[in-house]
Amino acid sequence: MDSKLTHVYLMPGMAANPTIFEYIKLPEQDYKIHWLEWQIPNKTDTLKDYALRMCEFIKHENIVLLGVSFGGVLVQEMSKYIKVKKLFVVSSVKSHHELPKRLKFLKITKAYHILPTQLVSNVDLLAKYAFGETVKKRVNLYKKYLSVNDKTYLDWAIKHMVCWDQEEAHPEAIYIHGDKDVVFPHSCVGDCIVIKGGTHIMIINKYKWFNENLPKLIEG
Repeated sequence: MDSKLTHVYLMPGMAANPTIFEYIKLPEQDYKIHWLEWQIPNKTDTLKDYALRMCEFIKHENIVLLGVSFGGVLVQEMSKYIKVKKLFVVSSVKSHHELPKRLKFLKITKAYHILPTQLVSNVDLLAKYAFGETVKKRVNLYKKYLSVNDKTYLDWAIKHMVCWDQEEAHPEAIYIHGDKDVVFPHSCVGDCIVIKGGTHIMIINKYKWFNENLPKLIEG
């Protein structure tokens, strides 16, 4: 029975734990979902080093790999070292050209070195890093989903998001983006599935779209 299953690995966004995928449900007779979690990197890890390390958590062949936001960057890197049946990049970017000006500025000035990541126990600040918005009335939601607040991890993740050097879209990736995404507002161009009304956290609040459409996209 298990040999007929397609294994689907899900990688959350920056600072998020995999419970952001709690509402993602696929037909159990065809798919088995596996949640990937952020590991604390070594300060000297390159993105390649980290991608190879994360590939060690992939225990099956010909998998489906889906990543959100910075997790979408990571799965594009991971797919260079493992065979995937389908690669989904959600609420992310296809190349460094789609990074917003504020992130390009951080790269040029190297200001990412001085971001106050030691303050990320403040959930409001963490929400700005991860989701591009303040907590407002959703503080309990963010406390639930944003738990990876280690300073070493955040310093590393912000640096490698800002300094990602991919020049062109991954030729085999399926990019899915919301037209209301304020974190990466330039990612709806080109070969991309655009979800109307989708924000940077649409994996949480547009989960019905993913549950309905992912099987079709996987098998299409």
